[in-house]
Amino acid sequence: MPTTTASPPSISPLRIPIFRAVWLASMASNFGGLIQSVGASWMMTSLATSNTLVALVQASTTLPIMLLSLLAGAMADNLDRRLVMLWAQGFMLAVSLALAAFAWAGWLTPVLLLGFTFLIGCGTAFNGPAWQASVGDMVPRATLPGAIALNSMGFNIARSLGPAIGGVIVAAAGAAAAFAINAVSYVGLIAVLVGWRPERVPRVLPREDIGTAMGAGVRYVAMSPNLRIVLVRSALFGFAASAIPALMPLIARDQVAGGPLTYGLLLGAFGVGAVGGALGSGRLRNALSTEWIVRIAATALTVGAAVGGVSTLMPLTLMALFLAGAGWVLALSTFTVTVQMAAPRWVVGRAVALYQMAAFGGMALGSWVFGEVADMHGVAIALAAAAAVQALSVPLGLFLPLPQGEALNLDPQNRWSEPDTAVPIEPRSGPVVVTIEYRILSQHIRDFLAVMNERRRIRVRDGARHWTLLRDLGDENLWIERYTVPTWLEYIRHNQRRTHADTANSDLIQALHQGPNLPQVHRMIERQTSLFLPSRTDPPPAAIDPLTDPTRSS
Repeated sequence: MPTTTASPPSISPLRIPIFRAVWLASMASNFGGLIQSVGASWMMTSLATSNTLVALVQASTTLPIMLLSLLAGAMADNLDRRLVMLWAQGFMLAVSLALAAFAWAGWLTPVLLLGFTFLIGCGTAFNGPAWQASVGDMVPRATLPGAIALNSMGFNIARSLGPAIGGVIVAAAGAAAAFAINAVSYVGLIAVLVGWRPERVPRVLPREDIGTAMGAGVRYVAMSPNLRIVLVRSALFGFAASAIPALMPLIARDQVAGGPLTYGLLLGAFGVGAVGGALGSGRLRNALSTEWIVRIAATALTVGAAVGGVSTLMPLTLMALFLAGAGWVLALSTFTVTVQMAAPRWVVGRAVALYQMAAFGGMALGSWVFGEVADMHGVAIALAAAAAVQALSVPLGLFLPLPQGEALNLDPQNRWSEPDTAVPIEPRSGPVVVTIEYRILSQHIRDFLAVMNERRRIRVRDGARHWTLLRDLGDENLWIERYTVPTWLEYIRHNQRRTHADTANSDLIQALHQGPNLPQVHRMIERQTSLFLPSRTDPPPAAIDPLTDPTRSS
């Protein structure tokens, strides 16, 4: 099935065949995952008396996302995303079958149960960045926010019904049946991925090795203020929000004195609220900024956690969890949209991965912390503490407001082409030193320094090292920008990563440069001299070809 990335921008994501097929199959898989989650959480209440162990069931599925997402993101950006998803889905299918078999045989212990859920979380960690990055391969950029909102809605449609169904299955047939149903739910998505034949964009440059790709992703996010803000905000949000799903089995058992069916109904109320939040997210995006949407979401979760912690009445608890569910999906879908719109395609998988590390790392930590609080002081105190932390994210927006990513054009500039060199050079040759000479009048120095500060950020973000700005002592108008890259290949990558959003900076520098010609660029390769000095009796050294010199860097 071919992709339809050339579809008109106004098209609904669900009218794109491959997106629709993957969306439906993913929703079925989400149903299975949530049924499995109900079974695992409720089984832990029977295997262990510790509230911390119950809360760690959720932590065990989110911790792998924090640990493995960066590696998964690098793979998603450098390998075939469809194959990455297929391997991840196949792995989760195998683990789920093993979990079901152990449960039926009565071999599960608390440690084994956490181990199985951890492995399923590992599969989720590798699947997530590849799936999120693939959405941009399936739909046009203008349709991307709607497609991401649909993904959230699909997950939360499953959340609204899956837990209730899971509660019925656990009550009627036991947790092993829930685990088996989850295993079957992977089959549909695997079948769709096997049939998908995405359009291949010709790869001009060789793939980065995984270590280099991971470093490039971290560097890009670290040097992108918009993405840094999203990571900080999502980590705090995830830390506080995690208390509600992590402690929900205890809310069902202790606060409203129910069983697995009650737990399923509570999760269902949370999911119905999430579906409502997803359905309203598009309208809210048209009316409000991303910052205001997240503030509203955080307020909803604050109220939901506070009320859920004190309520002993089932209807009131259901209303509180409905409100919390709406806030949950509004915030997380907004974070996801912002990350994808604030990262260019070459690094979007790694940006999504780092966002997931922040958000789910916060959730894993929060699940453990609030589980400990519940053990020591009770569920009500733990939820009150989570509500207080969540409330902090509202004023935090005054200091770290979220960006409007839709306004950024992160398509490649495609202005740069590889220059000819007088000295033959190979892709692995290096280090490469680049200098650019500017002529700046004294009255423009202040403006020039401000613009070059932004240029430094762009250069380092895209792979430059040891960036410096020099002023010639013999010519007051001569300024030299200098940086290095490890190899000639990395120099090419560096220049091809420039986006239309960076054009304003380049244009300002060109406007400040004075002189009849463009700024003069020098590209040089470092060479080392011999490590040993010849003695007076040594014969004169033979001429050395610099390209075959074994002492050179490469």
